[in-house]
Amino acid sequence: MPATHHSSARPAPGTEAASARRPVAGSPASAPPPDPAPAPVPAVGRIPVLDVRPLVLQGRRPAKAVTGEAFEVSATVFREGHDAVAANVVLRDPEGRPGPWTPMRELAPGTDRWGATVRAGEPGLWTYAVEAWSDPVTTWRHHAGIKVPAGIDTGLVLEEGARLYERAAAGVPESEGREALLAAAGALRDESRPAASRLAAALTPEVDAVLARHPLRELVTTSEPLPL
Repeated sequence: MPATHHSSARPAPGTEAASARRPVAGSPASAPPPDPAPAPVPAVGRIPVLDVRPLVLQGRRPAKAVTGEAFEVSATVFREGHDAVAANVVLRDPEGRPGPWTPMRELAPGTDRWGATVRAGEPGLWTYAVEAWSDPVTTWRHHAGIKVPAGIDTGLVLEEGARLYERAAAGVPESEGREALLAAAGALRDESRPAASRLAAALTPEVDAVLARHPLRELVTTSEPLPL
C-alpha cells in the first residue's frame, strides 16, 4: 500500500495561540478593544522651565532653610531660535505675598542652567517658582551692535529700539526711571546725531539700571510653585 506522508512543520511561534484566541466573526468578542486613554502631556510654555531645584521628593516635601539663610534656586531654561532669554525667581512668604524680584544669571554659558540666590526672612511655609521669558531688548541690543557699526538698515534698527524702549517705559513708575527710557527712545530717533551716538545714548549705565529693575518681558512661562 502506498506510504502516507505527515508534515512535520509546526506553526510559527505565537500563531497557534493567536488562532485559538481569534473570535468568530459576528460574535460580541469580535469588536475591537477600546483605545487606551492617552497619557497626560505636561503643559510647557514657549520657554520651558525644567528641573527646578532645590526639589525634595518631587515637591511633595518642602525644602528647608534657616531664617535669613541664603540659598540658590536653579532651573534649566531654554527656547527655540536665537533670541535672548532671561529668568527670575518669585519667592512668596507664608501669607502668599511675593518678595523682591530676583533676576537669575546663567550659571555656565551654553548649559541653559540658570540660578539666583534668595533668602526667606521669617519662619513659615514659603513657596518659590521660576519665571522664564523672552528678552526683546537684549535681542535688539545684540542686533544693533552688529548692524549699526556696519551701516546695515540703520534707520530701521534705531526706530525698532526706540519703540522697544517706549514699551518698556510704559511699565516703569515715574519715580523709578521712566524718563531715562523715554530720553533714550528720543535719542534713538534724533537724526541730527550720528547713528553710533544715538545707539550709545540707549546703552548708558542709567538705562541699564532701569531695565534691570523693570525689564520688558514677553512669553512669560512660570514653573509650578515648590514648598520651602
